[in-house]
Amino acid sequence: MSLRRTAGGTARVARSLTAAALGVACLALTGCAPDPDAAPVERPPYAMARADLGMQADSTTFADFPTAPTDPDPAAANGGVLLRVLSDVGVHQSPDGPVFAKLPAKQLNNPTWVPVIAERGGWAQVLLPSRPNGATGWVQVNGQVERARTPYAVDVEVDARKLMVRRNGAVIGEWVVGVGASDSPTPRGRTYIMAAIEETVTKFSPIILPLGTHSNTFSTYGGGPGTVALHGWPDPSVFGQASSDGCVRVPDDALRLLATLPLGTLVHLW
Repeated sequence: MSLRRTAGGTARVARSLTAAALGVACLALTGCAPDPDAAPVERPPYAMARADLGMQADSTTFADFPTAPTDPDPAAANGGVLLRVLSDVGVHQSPDGPVFAKLPAKQLNNPTWVPVIAERGGWAQVLLPSRPNGATGWVQVNGQVERARTPYAVDVEVDARKLMVRRNGAVIGEWVVGVGASDSPTPRGRTYIMAAIEETVTKFSPIILPLGTHSNTFSTYGGGPGTVALHGWPDPSVFGQASSDGCVRVPDDALRLLATLPLGTLVHLW
């Protein structure tokens, strides 16, 4: 299937998070249509019993898996291939290797979409939302996941303080943005839009887009897990400056476009 925003919008708001968990409401941004180029979904037997999978820790933005495989090529594109997790799926060290975590079907009350960075037979290597930054794992492409493709990608040139949104490789929007200060830099590497939160407690951004990466300076932001995000800012003087705690601050029109991108969209922080 492919992902797109449909006319009239496809947002669904679920008011259930606390401010300490990065916000108080989630905006689930999805839109799906059949992808004639998508590979057939293979349905091999589950690698382990569901009871055994229940013993594994959830791979979420709150988790840390120090022994997870690291991203082998943080600068690479991925062709827009994504997986939607329909039910808890085991995360393996390698194809047919040991399970070290499970991906739940929800992240911050948003559906779990993760970018695929490699494929091998009936297996896909995906970026994880957990620490350490660049953590990956292998999942079986079976009935627990759904394969999709998006034409979008986001590039953030941290040193140049510039963000670009691409569709099929072509730039469709470019802005000067704010990035992390020298003592709290924006982390580099390949990540993705993990969730979308409608902020109703603070007023600095109407929508916050948490990424699957974390501050290397702070272990927490206000009680949350130190998740780096794309978000707006009321004072435009921050754009072009390195003054944040690690997040990327974007102008209002950039945020409006970013908020329409499918969850799982790849984000490069150069």
